[in-house]
Amino acid sequence: MIEGLLAEFLEDRSSHVEEAVRKAAAVEIMPRFRQLAAHEVLEKSGPHDLVTVADRRAEEFLTQALTELLPGSAVVGEEAVAADPSVYDALGGDAPVWIVDPVDGTRQFVRGEEGFCTLVALAHRGEVLASWTYGAALDVMAVAVRGRGATFNGAAIRSGALAPGAVIEVATSHPDYTTDDQKRALLGLRTDGVSPRPCGSAGLEYLAVARGELDATAFSWELAWDHAAGLLLVTEAGGVHTTVTGEPFRITGGNALPFTAARDAATAERVRGLLAGE
Repeated sequence: MIEGLLAEFLEDRSSHVEEAVRKAAAVEIMPRFRQLAAHEVLEKSGPHDLVTVADRRAEEFLTQALTELLPGSAVVGEEAVAADPSVYDALGGDAPVWIVDPVDGTRQFVRGEEGFCTLVALAHRGEVLASWTYGAALDVMAVAVRGRGATFNGAAIRSGALAPGAVIEVATSHPDYTTDDQKRALLGLRTDGVSPRPCGSAGLEYLAVARGELDATAFSWELAWDHAAGLLLVTEAGGVHTTVTGEPFRITGGNALPFTAARDAATAERVRGLLAGE
């Protein structure tokens, strides 16, 4: 029953979600871009894990707007989980769940750089059904709906296959966010034919993979708000994602890490093998 209701919702109201995401950015994020006061930027777990008043206000805005659009749904937002980790448990429940990262790339946002975005995904019982990736400062919107493809500013996109013999360009977890074991795994990418670099906003890196501008990602953390939207976007554009043990990444957690999302299956398997030390 609920699956049918969700399909109907996505058919009729997907554009309303896009409008809510754009409005949250217009009201709560962009007026604060390059205008943040010192007291409006705080550390969470450490100096590389920041939160701003824009993050919190945008998440509050989206929480209200999205649950009004889909009554009975839950919201798993980055800032709500920071305040109450039990909120994350909704991912394993029966209600539809909105997964929200109000400002993905907060460090870039704080520095006044344009490389940040707002990420929203709709999931049910661990399956991502739709996603919206909005780079407000860049004026880009990508939308993916399971089984219906992916669009970038309204035009269909495909990731395409890597040209034979081309160097594989990979965005990887920033060293600040990796354990010693994960650093060793990521070192496997430092080989001929592969060009790794630290990632920026995860959402924008996934968008680059979906558009064929980046070949793969290699990430070592599994927080759903960073990955749910982008993984569906890559998949619907023709790409593939896999954990280091060869299983698809699960947004509910418990994944073997690192994992990769790539523009095509051959690239995904090449990156996975290097991460596994094969």
